[in-house]
Amino acid sequence: MTIASGPLKRAYGACGALARSHYENFPVASRLLPAAMRPHVAAVYAFARVADDIADEGTTPAAERLEHLGAWQQRLHAAVAIEQSAAGPADDLGGLIVRAVAHTIRQLDLPLVLFDDLVSAFGQDTMTTRYDSWRELFDYCRRSANPIGRLVLRIAGYRSEHLDRSSDALCTALQLTNLWQDLGRDWSAGRLYVPREVYTACGATEDQLRSRGAVRGEGAPGVNLVPWTRAMAECVRVTHELFRQGRMVCDGVVGRLRYELRFTWLGGCRILERVERRGARLIVDRPALGAADLPVLVSRAVRWSAQT
Repeated sequence: MTIASGPLKRAYGACGALARSHYENFPVASRLLPAAMRPHVAAVYAFARVADDIADEGTTPAAERLEHLGAWQQRLHAAVAIEQSAAGPADDLGGLIVRAVAHTIRQLDLPLVLFDDLVSAFGQDTMTTRYDSWRELFDYCRRSANPIGRLVLRIAGYRSEHLDRSSDALCTALQLTNLWQDLGRDWSAGRLYVPREVYTACGATEDQLRSRGAVRGEGAPGVNLVPWTRAMAECVRVTHELFRQGRMVCDGVVGRLRYELRFTWLGGCRILERVERRGARLIVDRPALGAADLPVLVSRAVRWSAQT
């Protein structure tokens, strides 16, 4: 059954619409990708987007959210087991997404375990609000971010251990950049992703973050925020190194995917530059990319192409 068939065309169309409706730092199934890849990448994104939304179901108890995630995971497993993806899943949005993803998995022989890893990471977000070490945080990124990169490579036809390793570094770097970028949002939601071993080594404490007024220059004048500036500098240092390791995958693929990955790499590094400048102010000042950044990214992409 091809994507051009009626039921599958509708299913992939629903995935594409969902992908386009959510703002992200980096493009989802953008025009830089080969046209044949876009529906499959959008389907993977839509599956992950629904899982993420389940994990963030507001005041729903964590146990109930885990149950919903498990049901979403089993729905995919059941659909993959059906020979014809048009037979089985209902025509609600979830059913359409599952139909498309199951078709993508079977057509392109994608590892189902990578989708299980994504669900596992989203489930962890419902229970875990602190990380003691880089080891713990990297394990979270291994399941929350790295599967996306590996799936994109497989959708593009690449099955290479060295590309996988570089992709893992890039995806982890992008995930960490987003965590530092969202420091204030996550803190307001009760989460802190900066490893405890990092901020304690810098003399930083959570009590200092609670004095948000001091970051704005209001009140609590005795709060010393230099330790958190040091802590974030260390986080940026580690993330820069991962971006360095992840650059290889951008040059290791060919065609339009190469330019998609380069723009993704450049966009992530651009945000990380702003994270570095914010320091402790990240708790109240979230950096983001805007239209003014596009000429800078294009210029850097052109220089990159000229060097290769």
